[in-house]
Amino acid sequence: MRSSRQVAAPALVLGAVVSVQFGQALGKQMFGTVEPMGVAALRLGLAAVVLLALHRPTLPRSAAELGIVAAFGTAIAGMNLIYPALQYLPLGLAISLQLLGPITLALLASRRALDVCLAALAGCGIWLFHGPSGGQSPLPGVLLALGGGVSMALYLLLSSRAGARSTGGGPLALAVTWASLLTVPFGAAQSGTTLLEPRVLAHGLLVALVSAALPYSLELAALRRLPPRVVGVLQSLEPAAAGLAGTLLLSEHLNPLQWLALACVGAAAAGTVARPSGPRRPAKEGDAPASAPPVTYGPARGPCTSRACTGADEGTA
Repeated sequence: MRSSRQVAAPALVLGAVVSVQFGQALGKQMFGTVEPMGVAALRLGLAAVVLLALHRPTLPRSAAELGIVAAFGTAIAGMNLIYPALQYLPLGLAISLQLLGPITLALLASRRALDVCLAALAGCGIWLFHGPSGGQSPLPGVLLALGGGVSMALYLLLSSRAGARSTGGGPLALAVTWASLLTVPFGAAQSGTTLLEPRVLAHGLLVALVSAALPYSLELAALRRLPPRVVGVLQSLEPAAAGLAGTLLLSEHLNPLQWLALACVGAAAAGTVARPSGPRRPAKEGDAPASAPPVTYGPARGPCTSRACTGADEGTA
């Protein structure tokens, strides 16, 4: 029974990885009808409605709690810059560029000499997308994807603060609600009343469920069984999943060098979280605080606010 649970836990993470990237591809399919910020507005707005109904959070009771929720929600809104980036870039490249944000965060928090090689490997992967062929990726798309990566790194930093204050889903629901309030005006300005058409709402709900609700639930279930470091390594497969989703749903066919590029970024991501966990000596008075837990890449699908996700413990989320 225990072995079956151990097998099932990695499968939950892999399911989340595949789900979020195919959800991103489903969102890009809407671009012919809805503008990119309209897709982001539908995703966040509908996700906020679902999360508020599920968790029924209480309002922040202090200025500090309000500030964390607002910052958290702003970071989530920023991660959805991936949608306007997809207007210029194939899904695999956009996700790889976005992943540079948490990779950089993990490298800055580490003092291993190996991390210099991992940073070079990630950079090599990005170059392989267009360097050998002499092509140039559109600058607006690159900047938008990198902006999403910066937001993802900030979201990871804020996850630990939100998780320290509450282990429930209340902060998540409030943060996504704030993110939707920031995003919906831009989506409405771009797409207008098209967002309210039943067919568009149904497609948007599918995107919200596949790219946010389902993978978030799968990851929380996995984090009850696996250490955050292992989850982070498995999440490093996201560039490959994005390439597969782009090929199957968007006809964004990659050449062998571009698949190698995805592998380089994924390997760099795995290396930043696959830290050896040697035996720990008991803490003594006067010791320096323990180093930060390994970063999990928690994707652009909603924050992991539980203590299990931030590495504070490995108990129930």
